[in-house]
Amino acid sequence: MAEFSRHADVDWTGNLLNGTGQAAAGTGAFSLPVTFPSRIAERGDGKTTPEELLAASHAVCYAMVLANTIAKKGGKAAKMRVTATVTADKSDAGIKVVSSKLTATVEGLDGIDTGSLQELAAGAEKGCPISNAIRGNVTVTVDARAV
Repeated sequence: MAEFSRHADVDWTGNLLNGTGQAAAGTGAFSLPVTFPSRIAERGDGKTTPEELLAASHAVCYAMVLANTIAKKGGKAAKMRVTATVTADKSDAGIKVVSSKLTATVEGLDGIDTGSLQELAAGAEKGCPISNAIRGNVTVTVDARAV
């Protein structure tokens, strides 16, 4: 097996509540501001959070796996939109990620019965490396529909 690795760096200044950070991909693909108040706020302030980055990685990973699964089953999709909604619980014990809900909207599905898309999508989730990394600690659900 060909092993590979990726990394991200965070430069952080200050304490938890008043500090600020910058998360950057090792590839240079992104550099994003982070703060703790942004993490627990209801509305975004232009800064990202670990949970949002987890959602992004889960959505990207699953979209790739679902596209490949559709192709392997002899189908094709004109376009797909995958949303991963990561939910966390904040308590006195800290923050715990509790779920990631994957929602896939597939446009122009051809070669596969739309009635079987949900089953195919649920099966594809089992092949998603991010799902496999978090399963057992985080509830992962899938909802797929063709439009």
